[in-house]
Amino acid sequence: MSEKEEIQIEDDFVADDEDDGAEAPVEVAKTNLTKRRIIDNLLEERRLQKQLNEFDFDL
Repeated sequence: MSEKEEIQIEDDFVADDEDDGAEAPVEVAKTNLTKRRIIDNLLEERRLQKQLNEFDFDL
């Protein structure tokens, strides 16, 4: 596409999900937070398991 070509824009475009627009970001944020907590828990579990394996019980 050259710089001289113009992009056609539809003036009559209407988004279908205008009333759902406010709820969607909240849902995504909750999902991302849940995923983050799961990842954090798995990393913490892995870190603790590593510490347990490296612990010298003969102290």
